[in-house]
Amino acid sequence: MNTKTALITGVTGQDGSYLADFLLEKGYRVVGMVRRSSTENFGRIQHLHGQIELKQADLLDQLSLISLIEQVQPDEVYNMAAQSFVPTSWVQPVLTAEFTALGVTRLLEAIRLVNPKIRFYQASSSEMFGKVRETPQTETTPFHPRSPYGVAKVYGHFITVNYRESFDLFACSGILFNHESPRRGKEFVTRKVTYGVARIKHGLDDKLQLGNLDAARDWGYAADYVRAMWLMLQQPEPGDFVVGTGIAHTVRDLVQISFDQAGLDWEEHVSLDPNLIRPAEVDQLLADGTKAREVLGWEPQVSFEQLVRMMVDADLALVGNESASARQGALL
Repeated sequence: MNTKTALITGVTGQDGSYLADFLLEKGYRVVGMVRRSSTENFGRIQHLHGQIELKQADLLDQLSLISLIEQVQPDEVYNMAAQSFVPTSWVQPVLTAEFTALGVTRLLEAIRLVNPKIRFYQASSSEMFGKVRETPQTETTPFHPRSPYGVAKVYGHFITVNYRESFDLFACSGILFNHESPRRGKEFVTRKVTYGVARIKHGLDDKLQLGNLDAARDWGYAADYVRAMWLMLQQPEPGDFVVGTGIAHTVRDLVQISFDQAGLDWEEHVSLDPNLIRPAEVDQLLADGTKAREVLGWEPQVSFEQLVRMMVDADLALVGNESASARQGALL
Protein backbone atom coordinates (compact mmCIF):
# COMPACT_ATOMS: atom_id res chain seq x y z
CA MET A 1 0.00 0.00 0.00
CA ASN A 2 1.37 3.42 -0.98
CA THR A 3 1.99 5.86 1.85
CA LYS A 4 -0.25 8.90 1.61
CA THR A 5 1.31 12.36 1.76
CA ALA A 6 -0.40 15.20 3.61
CA LEU A 7 0.60 18.85 3.39
CA ILE A 8 -0.36 20.99 6.38
CA THR A 9 -0.23 24.77 6.26
CA GLY A 10 -0.03 26.34 9.70
CA VAL A 11 1.67 23.22 11.04
CA THR A 12 3.28 25.19 13.89
CA GLY A 13 -0.14 26.19 15.28
CA GLN A 14 -2.35 24.33 17.73
CA ASP A 15 -4.47 22.50 15.15
CA GLY A 16 -1.61 21.90 12.74
CA SER A 17 0.51 20.25 15.40
CA TYR A 18 -2.30 17.95 16.61
CA LEU A 19 -3.16 17.09 13.01
CA ALA A 20 0.49 16.19 12.36
CA ASP A 21 0.43 13.90 15.43
CA PHE A 22 -2.76 12.25 14.20
CA LEU A 23 -1.63 11.72 10.59
CA LEU A 24 1.72 10.29 11.65
CA GLU A 25 -0.17 7.72 13.72
CA LYS A 26 -2.13 6.91 10.55
CA GLY A 27 1.14 6.23 8.69
CA TYR A 28 1.16 9.37 6.54
CA ARG A 29 4.19 11.19 5.22
CA VAL A 30 3.58 14.62 6.75
CA VAL A 31 4.94 17.83 5.25
CA GLY A 32 4.44 21.11 7.06
CA MET A 33 4.46 24.48 5.32
CA VAL A 34 6.26 27.22 7.25
CA ARG A 35 6.85 30.88 6.49
CA ARG A 36 10.32 32.33 6.31
CA SER A 37 10.66 34.33 9.52
CA SER A 38 13.40 36.03 11.48
CA THR A 39 12.03 34.37 14.60
CA GLU A 40 10.98 30.74 14.37
CA ASN A 41 8.33 29.33 16.68
CA PHE A 42 8.43 25.55 16.43
CA GLY A 43 7.58 24.84 20.08
CA ARG A 44 4.36 22.94 19.33
CA ILE A 45 6.08 20.57 16.87
CA GLN A 46 9.40 20.21 18.69
CA HIS A 47 8.44 16.67 19.70
CA LEU A 48 8.02 15.80 15.99
CA HIS A 49 11.58 16.69 15.01
CA GLY A 50 12.79 14.19 12.43
CA GLN A 51 9.26 12.78 11.89
CA ILE A 52 7.84 15.49 9.62
CA GLU A 53 9.30 17.50 6.75
CA LEU A 54 9.19 21.30 6.81
CA LYS A 55 9.03 23.28 3.57
CA GLN A 56 9.01 27.06 3.10
CA ALA A 57 6.20 28.83 1.28
CA ASP A 58 3.80 31.68 2.00
CA LEU A 59 0.06 32.17 1.56
CA LEU A 60 0.82 35.68 0.29
CA ASP A 61 2.99 34.33 -2.54
CA GLN A 62 1.15 32.42 -5.29
CA LEU A 63 4.30 31.11 -7.00
CA SER A 64 5.71 29.69 -3.76
CA LEU A 65 2.49 27.68 -3.27
CA ILE A 66 2.55 26.31 -6.82
CA SER A 67 6.21 25.32 -6.38
CA LEU A 68 5.44 23.68 -3.02
CA ILE A 69 2.55 21.59 -4.42
CA GLU A 70 4.71 20.50 -7.38
CA GLN A 71 7.57 19.53 -5.07
CA VAL A 72 5.58 17.73 -2.35
CA GLN A 73 2.92 16.05 -4.57
CA PRO A 74 0.46 15.70 -1.67
CA ASP A 75 -2.63 13.49 -1.68
CA GLU A 76 -4.30 15.76 0.89
CA VAL A 77 -3.84 19.43 1.77
CA TYR A 78 -5.05 20.81 5.09
CA ASN A 79 -5.19 24.61 5.21
CA MET A 80 -4.78 25.54 8.86
CA ALA A 81 -2.78 28.74 8.27
CA ALA A 82 -4.48 32.06 9.02
CA GLN A 83 -4.31 35.19 11.10
CA SER A 84 -6.55 33.50 13.64
CA PHE A 85 -6.78 35.84 16.65
CA VAL A 86 -10.07 37.75 16.47
CA PRO A 87 -8.97 40.94 18.36
CA THR A 88 -5.94 41.33 16.07
CA SER A 89 -8.25 41.29 13.05
CA TRP A 90 -9.58 44.72 14.08
CA VAL A 91 -6.03 46.09 14.37
CA GLN A 92 -4.80 44.46 11.15
CA PRO A 93 -7.93 43.89 9.02
CA VAL A 94 -6.17 44.03 5.64
CA LEU A 95 -3.44 41.58 6.63
CA THR A 96 -6.11 39.29 8.10
CA ALA A 97 -7.92 39.34 4.75
CA GLU A 98 -4.73 38.61 2.82
CA PHE A 99 -3.93 35.49 4.84
CA THR A 100 -7.33 34.25 5.98
CA ALA A 101 -9.33 35.00 2.81
CA LEU A 102 -7.14 35.47 -0.26
CA GLY A 103 -4.62 32.92 1.00
CA VAL A 104 -7.28 30.23 0.57
CA THR A 105 -7.80 31.25 -3.05
CA ARG A 106 -4.08 31.12 -3.78
CA LEU A 107 -3.83 27.63 -2.31
CA LEU A 108 -6.89 26.35 -4.18
CA GLU A 109 -5.56 27.85 -7.40
CA ALA A 110 -2.21 26.12 -6.87
CA ILE A 111 -4.02 22.78 -6.43
CA ARG A 112 -6.17 23.39 -9.51
CA LEU A 113 -3.13 24.17 -11.65
CA VAL A 114 -0.81 21.41 -10.39
CA ASN A 115 -3.08 18.48 -9.55
CA PRO A 116 -6.87 18.88 -9.21
CA LYS A 117 -7.12 15.35 -7.77
CA ILE A 118 -5.64 16.55 -4.46
CA ARG A 119 -8.17 16.51 -1.61
CA PHE A 120 -8.41 19.86 0.20
CA TYR A 121 -9.56 20.78 3.70
CA GLN A 122 -10.36 24.38 4.62
CA ALA A 123 -10.45 25.38 8.29
CA SER A 124 -13.63 27.42 8.53
CA SER A 125 -14.88 28.84 11.81
CA SER A 126 -18.00 29.27 13.92
CA GLU A 127 -17.09 32.99 13.99
CA MET A 128 -18.69 33.11 10.53
CA PHE A 129 -22.11 32.82 12.20
CA GLY A 130 -21.44 35.89 14.36
CA LYS A 131 -24.78 37.51 15.11
CA VAL A 132 -26.55 34.20 14.94
CA ARG A 133 -29.83 33.83 13.06
CA GLU A 134 -30.71 30.56 14.80
CA THR A 135 -29.49 28.41 17.68
CA PRO A 136 -27.96 25.88 17.40
CA GLN A 137 -26.12 26.51 14.13
CA THR A 138 -26.01 24.01 11.27
CA GLU A 139 -24.33 23.86 7.86
CA THR A 140 -27.22 25.86 6.39
CA THR A 141 -27.44 28.61 9.04
CA PRO A 142 -26.86 32.03 7.37
CA PHE A 143 -23.59 33.78 8.18
CA HIS A 144 -23.42 37.20 9.86
CA PRO A 145 -19.76 37.66 10.89
CA ARG A 146 -19.00 40.25 13.56
CA SER A 147 -15.25 40.76 13.06
CA PRO A 148 -12.81 41.18 10.17
CA TYR A 149 -11.60 37.65 11.00
CA GLY A 150 -15.13 36.27 10.66
CA VAL A 151 -15.63 38.10 7.36
CA ALA A 152 -12.35 36.71 6.01
CA LYS A 153 -13.34 33.20 7.07
CA VAL A 154 -16.67 33.54 5.22
CA TYR A 155 -14.73 34.38 2.06
CA GLY A 156 -12.43 31.39 2.59
CA HIS A 157 -15.45 29.16 3.12
CA PHE A 158 -17.32 30.26 0.01
CA ILE A 159 -14.26 30.25 -2.26
CA THR A 160 -13.77 26.62 -1.19
CA VAL A 161 -17.38 25.86 -2.13
CA ASN A 162 -16.91 27.76 -5.39
CA TYR A 163 -13.82 25.80 -6.45
CA ARG A 164 -15.60 22.55 -5.56
CA GLU A 165 -18.58 23.44 -7.70
CA SER A 166 -16.67 25.16 -10.53
CA PHE A 167 -13.66 22.86 -10.96
CA ASP A 168 -14.91 19.61 -9.39
CA LEU A 169 -12.23 19.71 -6.69
CA PHE A 170 -12.59 17.48 -3.65
CA ALA A 171 -12.72 20.49 -1.34
CA CYS A 172 -14.23 20.34 2.14
CA SER A 173 -14.89 23.05 4.69
CA GLY A 174 -14.93 22.21 8.38
CA ILE A 175 -16.95 24.77 10.32
CA LEU A 176 -15.23 24.17 13.63
CA PHE A 177 -16.50 25.64 16.85
CA ASN A 178 -14.03 26.72 19.53
CA HIS A 179 -11.48 24.05 20.30
CA GLU A 180 -8.74 24.40 22.88
CA SER A 181 -5.77 22.55 24.39
CA PRO A 182 -2.57 23.09 26.37
CA ARG A 183 -1.06 24.12 23.00
CA ARG A 184 -3.47 27.05 22.59
CA GLY A 185 -1.83 30.48 22.33
CA LYS A 186 -1.79 32.49 25.55
CA GLU A 187 -3.68 35.36 23.87
CA PHE A 188 -6.87 33.24 23.62
CA VAL A 189 -9.25 33.53 26.55
CA THR A 190 -9.14 29.86 27.57
CA ARG A 191 -5.35 29.80 27.79
CA LYS A 192 -5.24 33.31 29.24
CA VAL A 193 -7.37 32.00 32.10
CA THR A 194 -5.56 28.68 32.71
CA TYR A 195 -2.10 30.25 32.46
CA GLY A 196 -3.21 33.16 34.65
CA VAL A 197 -4.54 30.76 37.26
CA ALA A 198 -1.22 28.92 37.26
CA ARG A 199 0.71 32.17 37.79
CA ILE A 200 -1.58 33.11 40.69
CA LYS A 201 -1.21 29.64 42.22
CA HIS A 202 2.58 29.93 42.04
CA GLY A 203 2.47 33.38 43.69
CA LEU A 204 3.65 35.27 40.59
CA ASP A 205 0.42 37.27 40.12
CA ASP A 206 -2.61 38.11 42.21
CA LYS A 207 -5.17 39.33 39.67
CA LEU A 208 -6.55 38.16 36.32
CA GLN A 209 -8.28 40.78 34.15
CA LEU A 210 -11.10 39.62 31.88
CA GLY A 211 -13.85 41.15 29.74
CA ASN A 212 -17.30 39.63 29.16
CA LEU A 213 -17.83 36.71 31.54
CA ASP A 214 -21.25 36.00 30.05
CA ALA A 215 -20.04 35.29 26.50
CA ALA A 216 -20.91 31.66 25.72
CA ARG A 217 -19.04 29.29 23.43
CA ASP A 218 -19.19 25.66 22.36
CA TRP A 219 -15.73 24.55 23.53
CA GLY A 220 -14.06 21.22 22.69
CA TYR A 221 -10.63 19.58 22.66
CA ALA A 222 -8.47 20.32 19.61
CA ALA A 223 -7.07 16.78 19.40
CA ASP A 224 -10.65 15.50 18.97
CA TYR A 225 -11.37 17.98 16.20
CA VAL A 226 -8.44 17.11 13.93
CA ARG A 227 -9.92 13.61 13.65
CA ALA A 228 -13.03 15.18 12.09
CA MET A 229 -10.85 17.02 9.55
CA TRP A 230 -9.27 13.77 8.41
CA LEU A 231 -12.62 11.98 8.25
CA MET A 232 -13.98 14.65 5.88
CA LEU A 233 -11.28 13.87 3.33
CA GLN A 234 -11.93 10.11 3.51
CA GLN A 235 -15.56 10.38 2.34
CA PRO A 236 -16.73 9.36 -1.15
CA GLU A 237 -18.04 12.90 -1.78
CA PRO A 238 -16.81 16.29 -0.52
CA GLY A 239 -18.97 18.43 1.73
CA ASP A 240 -19.08 20.95 4.56
CA PHE A 241 -19.47 19.96 8.20
CA VAL A 242 -20.22 21.73 11.47
CA VAL A 243 -17.99 20.30 14.21
CA GLY A 244 -18.73 21.00 17.88
CA THR A 245 -19.93 19.49 21.14
CA GLY A 246 -23.47 20.91 21.08
CA ILE A 247 -23.01 22.24 24.64
CA ALA A 248 -22.39 25.92 25.43
CA HIS A 249 -20.38 27.19 28.38
CA THR A 250 -19.73 30.76 29.50
CA VAL A 251 -16.39 32.36 30.23
CA ARG A 252 -17.57 32.35 33.86
CA ASP A 253 -17.83 28.53 33.73
CA LEU A 254 -14.29 28.40 32.37
CA VAL A 255 -13.05 30.66 35.18
CA GLN A 256 -14.82 28.74 37.95
CA ILE A 257 -13.49 25.33 36.87
CA SER A 258 -9.98 26.68 36.30
CA PHE A 259 -9.65 28.25 39.74
CA ASP A 260 -11.29 25.20 41.35
CA GLN A 261 -8.67 22.92 39.77
CA ALA A 262 -5.96 25.05 41.39
CA GLY A 263 -7.78 25.16 44.74
CA LEU A 264 -8.48 28.91 44.52
CA ASP A 265 -11.56 31.17 44.85
CA TRP A 266 -11.99 32.93 41.52
CA GLU A 267 -13.90 35.88 42.96
CA GLU A 268 -10.84 36.88 44.99
CA HIS A 269 -8.65 37.16 41.90
CA VAL A 270 -10.72 38.12 38.83
CA SER A 271 -11.33 41.77 37.92
CA LEU A 272 -13.33 43.03 34.94
CA ASP A 273 -11.82 45.36 32.32
CA PRO A 274 -14.31 46.99 29.89
CA ASN A 275 -11.45 47.52 27.41
CA LEU A 276 -11.31 43.75 26.89
CA ILE A 277 -14.87 43.57 25.55
CA ARG A 278 -15.10 43.20 21.76
CA PRO A 279 -16.43 46.11 19.65
CA ALA A 280 -19.10 43.72 18.32
CA GLU A 281 -19.65 40.74 20.61
CA VAL A 282 -20.70 37.30 19.47
CA ASP A 283 -23.10 36.31 22.22
CA GLN A 284 -23.70 32.60 21.78
CA LEU A 285 -22.28 30.04 19.39
CA LEU A 286 -23.66 26.52 19.66
CA ALA A 287 -23.07 23.68 17.19
CA ASP A 288 -25.58 21.26 15.77
CA GLY A 289 -23.17 18.50 14.78
CA THR A 290 -25.82 16.06 13.53
CA LYS A 291 -24.31 15.78 10.04
CA ALA A 292 -20.81 15.12 11.41
CA ARG A 293 -22.20 12.40 13.68
CA GLU A 294 -24.31 10.73 11.01
CA VAL A 295 -21.97 11.01 8.00
CA LEU A 296 -18.50 11.00 9.59
CA GLY A 297 -19.30 9.00 12.71
CA TRP A 298 -17.52 11.70 14.72
CA GLU A 299 -18.15 12.36 18.41
CA PRO A 300 -16.08 14.42 20.87
CA GLN A 301 -14.19 12.29 23.39
CA VAL A 302 -13.12 14.92 25.96
CA SER A 303 -15.68 16.97 27.92
CA PHE A 304 -15.39 20.70 28.61
CA GLU A 305 -14.58 20.15 32.28
CA GLN A 306 -11.95 17.51 31.47
CA LEU A 307 -10.42 19.89 28.93
CA VAL A 308 -10.23 22.84 31.32
CA ARG A 309 -8.75 20.77 34.14
CA MET A 310 -6.21 19.28 31.70
CA MET A 311 -5.17 22.77 30.59
CA VAL A 312 -4.82 24.05 34.17
CA ASP A 313 -2.66 21.06 35.13
CA ALA A 314 -0.44 21.61 32.07
CA ASP A 315 -0.03 25.30 32.89
CA LEU A 316 0.67 24.63 36.56
CA ALA A 317 3.53 22.38 35.44
CA LEU A 318 4.68 24.90 32.81
CA VAL A 319 4.74 27.87 35.19
CA GLY A 320 6.49 25.74 37.80
CA ASN A 321 9.22 24.90 35.30
CA GLU A 322 9.47 28.53 34.16
CA SER A 323 9.85 29.68 37.77
CA ALA A 324 12.51 27.08 38.49
CA SER A 325 14.43 28.06 35.35
CA ALA A 326 14.23 31.74 36.29
CA ARG A 327 15.54 31.05 39.79
CA GLN A 328 18.34 28.91 38.42
CA GLY A 329 19.25 31.64 35.93
CA ALA A 330 19.37 34.25 38.71
CA LEU A 331 21.89 32.12 40.58
CA LEU A 332 24.26 31.84 37.63
